[in-house]
Amino acid sequence: MTEASAARKSTNPVDYQHVPRPVAAMAKQFRDGHVIDTHAHERDQFLYAVTGIMRVRTLAEAWIVPPDRAVYVPAGLPHSVAMRGPVDMRTLYIDPNARADLPRRALVLEVGDLMRALVLALIEEPVLYDEAGRGGDIARLVLSEIVTAEALHFVIPMPQARTGDKRLERLCTGLLDDPADQRTLDIWAEDVGASARTLARLFQKSLGMSFNVWRQRVRFHNAIEGLTRGEPIADIAAANGYRSTSAFTAAFRKSVGVPPSAFRPSGQLAV
Repeated sequence: MTEASAARKSTNPVDYQHVPRPVAAMAKQFRDGHVIDTHAHERDQFLYAVTGIMRVRTLAEAWIVPPDRAVYVPAGLPHSVAMRGPVDMRTLYIDPNARADLPRRALVLEVGDLMRALVLALIEEPVLYDEAGRGGDIARLVLSEIVTAEALHFVIPMPQARTGDKRLERLCTGLLDDPADQRTLDIWAEDVGASARTLARLFQKSLGMSFNVWRQRVRFHNAIEGLTRGEPIADIAAANGYRSTSAFTAAFRKSVGVPPSAFRPSGQLAV
């Protein structure tokens, strides 16, 4: 990156892959529905939305990412990003050799108040910040926060597009696109051209869980999106196949580890 391009803060990720700094910060806004097709970067990527919700997918996994979460994507890992509502994105491009203990697989990380403040502060620094000054101090703190952040393991495993069964891939993609789909495994079997027994075996072999457990996980990710937007919890429960709010809340807490209210916008009650 030249001094001129650094000064005008490019929104092209290519301009940040060879910046002579351990961490390079980029800000960019996206409209609702925008999709960044499958791609990879030369640097590690810390992908964070100040506002808005992202769906991030690799070949093997998928996540819903609300504003108090971020995705860490190692260099060279293909991934896509879909915007669910307008997204105000902040991206850190990190030299994979900046620290030996940086994540080596894709992870969803908690973003606390300190990490959020550090990301926003680094955005305000010049791209070619003074490594011995404030910018360098912020970058070092960012790296420290990343390696100590809590990793969240509530992920949607996906069949490998290149090596997995196309029938399973079609079913999983369909449910990921429409989590409210009520079709049973027997009906899906007819639609994708496989027996229900074959699909059940593929779920266990390829994804490590049953069809019902996988679908529930997809629905809970979908529920997180609605919760983050402030939708009524009764509507979210009904849209995801639950007849009562109490049953949804109990199942959600058991699977996710926290109650639905944990994903409410700050200060909003779950009603």
